[in-house]
Amino acid sequence: MPVPRIYKTTALVLSRFDLGEADRVLTLLTPHDGRLKAIAKGVRRPSSRLGGSLEPFAELHLVLAHGRTFDVVTQATVRHAWLTLRDRLESTATAWYVSELVERSTEERAPAARLYDLLAAAYGYLDAGLPPGRVARWFEFGLTDELGLRPEVDRCVECDRRLEADEAFRWVPALGGLLCAAHPGPNAERASLSVDGLRLLKAYRHLDLEQVASLRLPPAVEAEAEQAMRLFVRHVLEREARSLEFLDEVRAGR
Repeated sequence: MPVPRIYKTTALVLSRFDLGEADRVLTLLTPHDGRLKAIAKGVRRPSSRLGGSLEPFAELHLVLAHGRTFDVVTQATVRHAWLTLRDRLESTATAWYVSELVERSTEERAPAARLYDLLAAAYGYLDAGLPPGRVARWFEFGLTDELGLRPEVDRCVECDRRLEADEAFRWVPALGGLLCAAHPGPNAERASLSVDGLRLLKAYRHLDLEQVASLRLPPAVEAEAEQAMRLFVRHVLEREARSLEFLDEVRAGR
């Protein structure tokens, strides 16, 4: 049975770039068709019916037509827009960061319903005003879980022994997380992580985001957990996220 040329889907915009004088190419995340590229023809013209709908940080209802290079957006309406996060620059930068992580970690046309829900939830938390850094860490844990590469924060990755609260350890992203003192491990990149920093990573693993967001912690502990997860995600994706540079600039200018 031939595949229908026209199909409908909900979608989140992961990224976009302009093409020619009036077109725009969108990288979309859909629940059932996964990541795909679509072109919105003439969308940059003032008279375009699509122009106001195809924005990031909104859930869209789309009608698309299968095309040779890109699918073509023929209709678009906004199902839900997370407008408040756009008013806070750090929240916006964090939204671009988590979007990039999804784009870099998904295969084209592979079903991605759970990642779709995870990304929509992250937008919702940012829109509600939760601390962007903690939303980012929560998302990193959720993403790596979905990829089957969750960081180990309770047990030694070599001997699988649960570490005691006061036991010496190292954080080695290349091995998947914690390494106890009994295992020297390879000469691999590692992050400086204190006991308090590890406790925060454990909180992301075992508590929900609202509980983590209510914790009062020194900035140094937050920074340790952030660096530990950045190194871990970089190892998983085999590259640094481009959007981190913008995010760091925004945070430096607060």
